[in-house]
Amino acid sequence: MASEEVVLLDCWASMFGMRVRIALAKKGVHYECIEQNLAHKSPLLLEMNPIHKKVPVLIHNNKPICDDAYQRAQARFWADFIDKKVYDAAWKIWRTKGEEQEGAKKDLIENLKVLENELGDKTYFGGETFGFLDVALVTYYSWFYTLEKLGNLSIEAECPKLIAWAKRCLQIESVSKSLPDSKKVLDFVLGLKQRMGI
Repeated sequence: MASEEVVLLDCWASMFGMRVRIALAKKGVHYECIEQNLAHKSPLLLEMNPIHKKVPVLIHNNKPICDDAYQRAQARFWADFIDKKVYDAAWKIWRTKGEEQEGAKKDLIENLKVLENELGDKTYFGGETFGFLDVALVTYYSWFYTLEKLGNLSIEAECPKLIAWAKRCLQIESVSKSLPDSKKVLDFVLGLKQRMGI
């Protein structure tokens, strides 16, 4: 795609795509619409929306959203991913047993690996500065010990870069003073399980 080009990956019947088309028309933005076959998703769609693999996707300057808010929107996207995917898997690990728990463990590790990949070799998710996305995820770190004990897994063995990132975050006073002791979280969850008859 050429610089300054606006592209919309869409499916004509998508009500969500219609919203984007209305907004673009109202703003007078010229764009190329690339119709998507949702039964056979294009490589471009999978590249631009690798997590949800859904339309619509608005691409500006080869990025899946407008440049000005790109970093903030990316952070919000990943925070939402954490609060849905990571939370749901973590919740199921301590609330279920057997096959359902095994599935939750697999989901948790897969989701954490996605986040570890997003972190890459950066110090923090935003680069060299501790920011919004780091705050969104580091709060889960105090629960990792509980998930490991109750789920019989090792997050550090599966996601060592993520654990190294969490330990860097703990060197920040505001983080270390705000997170509860991991063993206290385990005691809390064991008490919850007992009260709930799990």
